[in-house]
This record gives sequence, C-alpha cells and structure tokens, in this order.
Amino acid sequence: MKLTTVTNVSLDGVTQGHRRIDAGTHRERGGPSGEGAGGFTRFGWAPPLLDDEASAFIGHAFQRADAFLFGRRTYEIFAASWGAGMDPGNPVGEALNARPKYVASTTLTDPRWANTTVLSGDVAAAIGELRAEPDGELQVWGSGTLVRWLLHRRLVDEIVLLTYPVIVGQGTRLFPTAGPDVGLELVDLRSTPRGMTIQTYRTTGRPRYETTTS
Repeated sequence: MKLTTVTNVSLDGVTQGHRRIDAGTHRERGGPSGEGAGGFTRFGWAPPLLDDEASAFIGHAFQRADAFLFGRRTYEIFAASWGAGMDPGNPVGEALNARPKYVASTTLTDPRWANTTVLSGDVAAAIGELRAEPDGELQVWGSGTLVRWLLHRRLVDEIVLLTYPVIVGQGTRLFPTAGPDVGLELVDLRSTPRGMTIQTYRTTGRPRYETTTS
C-alpha cells in the first residue's frame, strides 16, 4: 500500500495555523498539528485562498484513500469534528468515517472513533507491514511531527503539497532546518484559480549531489 502524505503549507513552508482556532477548545480545527502555543497568532491563512477546484481536489484525494494514518494530535482533532458527524454527506467525512484509521501513538489507549487501530510498540514495523500490502493508498493528512518521523525513516512513497500563495512569516514548518535529504520526482502539478499549487512528488531515495573532479 502506497504511503502518501498530504500537507497544507504556505509559500514559506509553514503548516501551523492553516485553519482557524476553535474558540471552545483553543485548538486548530482540522489543522495539521493542533499547535497554538508559542505566541503564534496567524491562524486561518488557508480558507480565504480555497476555491472550488481546490476543494474538489481535496475531496477526491480523501475519497481515493484506502486507509488513513495520523499522529495523535491530528487524530484527536479530526475525531472531534469529522468523527462527530460534522457536515453530513461531505466526501471528506464520508471517507474518514468509512475507512480504516491508524494512529501512531504510545499514549492513546482508548480510541473512540470507529475503525481505529492504535499503532504502538514498533511503529515503523507496523507501518512497513501496511506498505507491504499489494494495493491501495495509506494517506497521512497533517500530522507534521509524524510526517517528519516517516521521512527520517524513509517510509514515505509520495508527497502531496497544497501550497498556498501566502507568506505567513512565523510558525511550525513542515521541513526542519536539519533533517533527512530526500530525492523527489514530480509526477503531477496543477494550480487553482486563487493561486494554490498542488504538487505531487514520488520519493526516489537520497538525492544525487554534484561531485567535483580535478
């Protein structure tokens, strides 16, 4: 099963705060990590840039998934909204509620969202077994910490970046200043009327570097 990460990201690489903060829980609603600490105030930079084409792509992407993989924080945010029946009939909610869900967590013991399996212990081995299945797509939405962990262990097959035409200027970024190097092959590129670009990359192992010759 192909493991695909799908991430909302600003032009300067920020993932934090792409959705508005929930006034009741003070957490990012449906966001990548639920992070609201550290003085970050620039929530909600993505919705004004969404259009019908972008929304349709997102809906189709969720529908093509055979299963979903989350980090704990993103899982809890999604479970509290989509798992509670938010927007009945929405293709995103339909997919999330109908397909198997996996959570990489060493602390979650009682998931209440139906069709959820907690991956603990040797998480890398468990994900490896899922990837070894012959067909299907395992999607990771948001879950920035998990995505970085997966990239470090070279468990990602495909990266989809929903890049919004905005410079947020602060906040948690998808790729750290020091991390693994990953070679990529662009397999699809499209843009939407409000300027979002959607890039789909296949991972190709470590990149090649130019060498000097005498």
